[in-house]
Amino acid sequence: MSNDSLFDVMGEMMKELRDDHANLVSDFNISRFGVYRKGQDNFDWRIIRDHYLPKDYYTSGPFHHDFIAGDSIAYVRLPAFSGGVSAKNLNFIMSRYRNTKGMIFDLRENGGGTIAYGFRILSRFIKEKTLIYYSTIKDGPGHNDFSALQPCYIEPSEGQNYHKRVIMLIDRGSYSASSFTALSAKAIDNITLMGDTTGGGLGLPSGGQLPNGWTYRFSITQTLDPEGNNYESGVPPDIQVSFNWNNLDKDEVIERAIQEINLPTS
Repeated sequence: MSNDSLFDVMGEMMKELRDDHANLVSDFNISRFGVYRKGQDNFDWRIIRDHYLPKDYYTSGPFHHDFIAGDSIAYVRLPAFSGGVSAKNLNFIMSRYRNTKGMIFDLRENGGGTIAYGFRILSRFIKEKTLIYYSTIKDGPGHNDFSALQPCYIEPSEGQNYHKRVIMLIDRGSYSASSFTALSAKAIDNITLMGDTTGGGLGLPSGGQLPNGWTYRFSITQTLDPEGNNYESGVPPDIQVSFNWNNLDKDEVIERAIQEINLPTS
């Protein structure tokens, strides 16, 4: 069997785990399950730029943002949890939109990155120390051999915070750190998840190297919400909204988020 054929066979074995944190890596290919294909495409950045944001919208580190809906609502897009999710950028964003009715925080097609950045963002939306999830690690050969649950908390930021209504947009392309952020947001009262179920990726990966030099990884942890629910296959939205690809002048998910923010508060 050629190296290419062997890689295909072993890669298909990894795909049985249905987890994009389970990969085989060689010098010529990387195996992946492709969890985003489990749902329809629900995002088009061009539509947002052409029909919702001004041409000179702001870019602050990894964030793209500006006022929408007659300057009454903030729109903030984060395409990846990468460098630049800094206190300085977050202070600027939260201060600029402090007088808006609400904020749309868009994590659609955000494939992840550094989880700590998600905690840094969520700390801007809470007023008190909040339990966001429990984590446990595989520690034995049995199916249910896991360590004791370890709680994870976030605390309010000492910088500029935002406590009005936040609609967080998610889809199947919201993976890994985006799923962690979405799961954590479920514990925060003023955040509503909208769109489609995330792609999952709530297990942190570990791995090793094969004798031929190829490397592999797979998930070794579980993450449970404060009630003990396991959303490894994806964090569901509070409000399900799908994109209509027959109308490329409108983002139905953003439109519904605007409606939700404009609803009278109880």
